[in-house]
Amino acid sequence: MREVKILIELLDQKAKLVAMLAPSFPIVYKPEVIVGKLKRLGFEFVVEVASGARKTNEKVVEVLKKDENARFITSPCPSFVRMIRTKYPHLKKYLAFAADSPMVATAKMVAEKYPGFRPVFIGPCVAKKFESSEDYPNLNILVLTYKEMDEVFKHFGFGDNPNDVGSEFDISQPQTRLYPISGGLAESSGLKELLAEDRYEVISGWEQCEEAIKRFDKNKDIRLLDILFCDGGCINGPGIESKLSLDERRDKVIDFWKKDQKE
Repeated sequence: MREVKILIELLDQKAKLVAMLAPSFPIVYKPEVIVGKLKRLGFEFVVEVASGARKTNEKVVEVLKKDENARFITSPCPSFVRMIRTKYPHLKKYLAFAADSPMVATAKMVAEKYPGFRPVFIGPCVAKKFESSEDYPNLNILVLTYKEMDEVFKHFGFGDNPNDVGSEFDISQPQTRLYPISGGLAESSGLKELLAEDRYEVISGWEQCEEAIKRFDKNKDIRLLDILFCDGGCINGPGIESKLSLDERRDKVIDFWKKDQKE
């Protein structure tokens, strides 16, 4: 809970902060309320990590188009990246590090648009803490899970407030709000139009990872392995506290995505 203490201290000091909400947030927070609530708490800006996910998609598509023989394992999931590094080092060359993870891409956007502000990632993944501290310490991203963010709200006695309704994201990207669902990258990037069905594979769940890795290693026709470590994708991350089933969580994310598609 070290990050909880750090954020509380930063808020008490009225530090310059930007909240970066992971696209799974509708599972635990009301979309119409959470932006205003975070700003009332002390964040000057609130942005969607789905915005960074679009940058990730653009880069993945770019490198696939550039070289028709290129093969990649997408790497937005730090748990899976660490699995490759430790158990399958010969496959490290396939990790798509040319494409930043959505969190990293968003943090870079924040640094450019809001210089001097510290990015605070709020999401479902504990492993994002290692991605921040070990892989990208220069970005100074403070990472909290939803559970930890709730502790911060509790510390300050913050509940929902009618005045919070209607605040909008300072950086928003509806197109990639499906990212935390298994296959979200393929669905939101146009990958299905770029590659034939047998040229890419979508996998979620750590129990499925090893077999998928072996298939990718043996079958050179597979150009892209889109893989998330948690079963069902990031909607099932350990930083989420929810009684909703996996299907209900998926529906929450899809409903929020559909909302802006209609508008």
